[in-house]
Amino acid sequence: MQDMQPEQAQDTEARIRQQIEENPVLLYMKGSPKLPSCGFSAQASQALMACGKPFAYVDILQNPDIRAELPRIANWPTFPQLWVKGELIGGCDIILEMFQQNELQPLIEEAAPAVDDEPSAE
Repeated sequence: MQDMQPEQAQDTEARIRQQIEENPVLLYMKGSPKLPSCGFSAQASQALMACGKPFAYVDILQNPDIRAELPRIANWPTFPQLWVKGELIGGCDIILEMFQQNELQPLIEEAAPAVDDEPSAE
């Protein structure tokens, strides 16, 4: 395992912060929503997909630098991690609990970018 150079770690942190800032609903997970690589990521992405709104994701298996840095930045050791409007919501257990309590849906609905069903005629 290679040690990250300090400037490399700063670049990674800047990239993570930019991803969190630019994506109102962001899931850091193992794999992708269609091909998750772990059960927790699968459950988390299924709960998010069930909310019916678009969300961004980052496959940490394809981004080992993010996988190494994010737990330190977030102060959260495990994946998946759900970020909504720049705030860490939590991991799989929290996501599923919020979904079952009907707390996740309004949160995602409010944060997700508005997608018009019909193109506007303006």
